[in-house]
Amino acid sequence: MTTRRPRCTYTGEFKDQLVQLYINGKRKCDIIRKYDIAFFLLDKWMKQAQMPGSYKEKDNRSNLEKESIELRKRNKQLEMENNILKQERLILGRK
Repeated sequence: MTTRRPRCTYTGEFKDQLVQLYINGKRKCDIIRKYDIAFFLLDKWMKQAQMPGSYKEKDNRSNLEKESIELRKRNKQLEMENNILKQERLILGRK
């Protein structure tokens, strides 16, 4: 049985350095071994480095995506409030 490694967080500066090493010709497998990172992370960071913004996905969202997320949250909240009112109406109707 394998044990899972604890989840690590990396700074934007660290990610930039590793991407830069790869761009400057260092092999991907060497970078992954030396810095002990998951193999898919370097690919992900290279894609993110090509896009404007930061490495955090929430910083790179469009206004439409942000609005959609906010509307989903609000909808969920209203559904919860509606369910509470239905329960209350049932309780008061029995008395």
